[in-house]
Amino acid sequence: MDIPGYFNENIFSVTEINECVKEMLDAVPVFSGVRIRGEISNFKRHSSGHLYFSLKDEGSVIKAVMFARDARSLGFTPEDGMRVVASGRISAYVQQGAYQFYVNAMTPDGKGELYAAFERLKKRLSEEGLFSDKYKKPLPKYPERIGVITSNTGAAIRDIINITGRRYPLAEIVVYPALVQGDGSVASLIAGVKHMTETVRPDVVIIGRGGGSIEDLWSFNSEALAREIISSDIPFISAVGHETDFTICDFACSVRAPTPSGAAELAVPDIKELERTLSYYRKTLSVILDGKIKGYKDRLNTLSEKRVIRSPYGFIDERRQSLDVISDRARRIWELKHERAGSELGRLCEKLNALSPLGVLSRGYSALYGESGEVVTSVTRLKNGDTVTMKLVDGEAVAEVKNIKRQM
Repeated sequence: MDIPGYFNENIFSVTEINECVKEMLDAVPVFSGVRIRGEISNFKRHSSGHLYFSLKDEGSVIKAVMFARDARSLGFTPEDGMRVVASGRISAYVQQGAYQFYVNAMTPDGKGELYAAFERLKKRLSEEGLFSDKYKKPLPKYPERIGVITSNTGAAIRDIINITGRRYPLAEIVVYPALVQGDGSVASLIAGVKHMTETVRPDVVIIGRGGGSIEDLWSFNSEALAREIISSDIPFISAVGHETDFTICDFACSVRAPTPSGAAELAVPDIKELERTLSYYRKTLSVILDGKIKGYKDRLNTLSEKRVIRSPYGFIDERRQSLDVISDRARRIWELKHERAGSELGRLCEKLNALSPLGVLSRGYSALYGESGEVVTSVTRLKNGDTVTMKLVDGEAVAEVKNIKRQM
């Protein structure tokens, strides 16, 4: 449209002006994809996950926003005073009549800033306890399926496949081709972890890439990636860069390998070593079994020479004779005990006889019983005319009391 004439003939609302400015900014090609270097200030993380902040240098300031969908892929935690390089587009926010920078990717600016961001994040996650041993899962001894999250075009995947195939060809390898650096790499790595955990379900997962600068490895310093690995119930082996390279991913995984090749060696056993071990056990077991068999043969030969085996009837006859001897001995012992018991019984009977009332009666004494059958022991219990019974040794006699004399 003819802007000068259009403005001269019309009256605009505030919203129309702001929308017009937005259309003009969106129409500038360079503003659709721009990178800006600056220092973060006025940083605020909204409850929605959106990030609001400003980028400034020595001369000016520009407002910026990073929406949650992009902020989740950040490999560091932004904060005031941090120098960054941000990528995005320039546009206007109609409601406030201000232009701003819509950021879709951001990295710390320079190695020093990268190292500082790495150390801050590592310290914070460590204090939170996310690197604790309680989150480390043991590696399986004999994995049947191995997951690999890495670039499908780099040397890392070739090394992992070659070493795993040589060491333990029984294992199946499932590769998730992920971006390992640049825009979208963090989201790609997180998607790979989720795919392995929820769909593939391997026994162990190797995640990593070949060596590079700290900028190249920066995607593996993502807090979101670390939390995704820790929340998985599958053990992860980190294989990022070379032995001297450390990332947050190394601390989040169950095991850190110095290189992708080293990760393959940790993930699977050496089948040749297993064969040697099995051969050793087979030989050892053979020696043990041979020894056992020889021992049983020797024992069998010894037993076969015993008389009880060669002449069982003679053995039985001896036992029968021994049984007769034992039987006779038992009989003699029983007769002796019976004889002693009889003698003791006679002695006791004689003693009992001596104490018996009948014994007393046999010597000329008698027992006197009243009319009611009670024993009369005193003349005071009698009166003239009572009928009494006298118990003698050979019978009884009934009498009537005629006269009672008392002894003084």
